[in-house]
Formats: sequence, C-alpha cells, structure tokens
Amino acid sequence: MEKSELKGHASMLGANIMWGLMSPVAKVVMMGGAVTPLIVTDLRIGGAMILFWIASFFQKPEHVSSKDMARLFVASLLAIVFNQGSFIFGVGMTSPVDASIITTSMPLWAMLLAAIYLKEPITGKKVLGIAAGASGALLLILSSGQTSVVHEGDNHILGDILVLFAQFSYACYLVFFKNFAARYSLLTIMKWMFTYAFICALPFSYSGLVETNWAVLTSSEIVSLAYIVVGGTFLCYLFVVIGQKTLRPTVAGMYNYVQPLVATIVAILWGLDSFNFLKICSVILIFGGVYLVTTSKSRAELSRKELAADQ
Repeated sequence: MEKSELKGHASMLGANIMWGLMSPVAKVVMMGGAVTPLIVTDLRIGGAMILFWIASFFQKPEHVSSKDMARLFVASLLAIVFNQGSFIFGVGMTSPVDASIITTSMPLWAMLLAAIYLKEPITGKKVLGIAAGASGALLLILSSGQTSVVHEGDNHILGDILVLFAQFSYACYLVFFKNFAARYSLLTIMKWMFTYAFICALPFSYSGLVETNWAVLTSSEIVSLAYIVVGGTFLCYLFVVIGQKTLRPTVAGMYNYVQPLVATIVAILWGLDSFNFLKICSVILIFGGVYLVTTSKSRAELSRKELAADQ
C-alpha cells in the first residue's frame, strides 16, 4: 500500500471515528433542550465556515474560476446542505433505529454510482465486503434493544425517505467530485463549500439563532458544541477530502460503518450499553467488510491485468 493511500485510509477512519463520537456528544446538547437540531446544524456549518476561512489566511491565496465556483456550490449542496438538512428533518419524523439502519445504505449508493459514473467494476469481493459491513452495522443497531416510539407529528415513511436521500446525496458528492478535489487545496475547497452551505441554511435558522437563550447553556453543553464544530465538522471534512483524493468512492464510503461501532463503544464506556457476543460479531463483520472492499481490484488494476494477459 502506497503512503498516500495509507494516509487516505487513516483520514477516513479518523473522520468516521469522530462522526461516530458526535452522536452521543450531540445527545448531551439535545437533552438540555436549549438548542434545537436545526440550530446545532447551523452552528456546525457557520462555525466550520469561520474556522476554514481563518485557516485559509495562513496559506497562499488560490484563484478559483467562476465555473469551479459553481461546481463548489453544487458540492456544498450534496455534501452539506442536502446531506445534513435531510438527515436532521428525517430523524425528526422517523425513529432513531430506522434512521441508523438507513445510513448503512451509503456505501451501496457509492458503489453503484461509481460503477455508472467512474466505470468502477462491481466485483464479487466488493459486493461481499459491502454485505458483510452492512450486516455488521445492522446487527449492532438491532442488538441495541431500542424500541420505536411514535410521537405526534411523526411521519415514518417521509422521514425514512429523507434519511435515505441524505445518504444518496453524500454518495453523489464522493463520486462526482472525486477528481475535482485534486484541483485545489483542502482549505480552499472547504471554505467555499461551507460558505455556500451557510448562506443556504441561514434563512431557515436565523430566527432560532436570534431567539435561543445562549446564557442557559451549561459548561458540558458548551464543550459538546465546541467538539461538534471543531472535531465533528471542521476536522472531519478536512479528513474526508484527503481520503477522497486518494481512495476509490466505494472504499471511502465503507468507513461509514465505523460510525455506529464507535457510538456503541462510547455508550458502553459511559455505562449506557453493554458488550456481548453479538457486538463482537458486528466488529468482525464491519472491519472484515472494510478489508474486502479495500483489497478489491480497481478499474485501473483490472485494466493492467487484462493488458498483461494479452501480451
């Protein structure tokens, strides 16, 4: 494995570990009731935007063509606005278990889109790896013992569709903008993507931001929000672009299965869950699936093999 590829794997693993940790951390904020999910989402986008712009001042300025600025706007819609917005509203209408199960569809979308758009082969090893990872994630979620409670205003069908669309949207970003990510620096790409996303999200959350009583936030809630902005957003999206530059979309998408694993481990450490045989099986299936997809042949490798056979 080349050094750049190893860097990509480490980046995607790190991003998804932090995203997995963000679920229980965000719960600390939500339990207080001082801020809504929409406000947390806007804080993530706005806070990360500010951090990316500050960081960009320490690098050589890059000129982005008007055509690429338009592409960055589309990228921000797919990776941030549609992904985070659809997920937040979807979770609000469906059960957490349903939402968690649907998030396992993202690597499948990435594989199908990569096959159509990038002509990446759908190999048996790749399909087996995705199936193993999905089985491990589903086993982990379903063994949590959560039950679905119906609340007034719930619409499970629409909520499930929105969560599914969030996964499809992010898979589109990984596939369609893989080659584009190599044109500019990480900070240039991210500062414009988050600026566009903040402009799109602000009209929906402005009144909530103004009306929120920030003075009632506890120290643990403030620390949790800081982690969500700095770790769960700023650093994660930097790591994703690094992974996107060096890894195939299907391989990058497979690391999505690490998130429920991390969330479960944190819940166990915090005394909210317990470790059992099913969870051990889940760990084996998830990382076994990641290994299978990672070691599957790419289009370039298969082409080289066919060329060598012809010679």
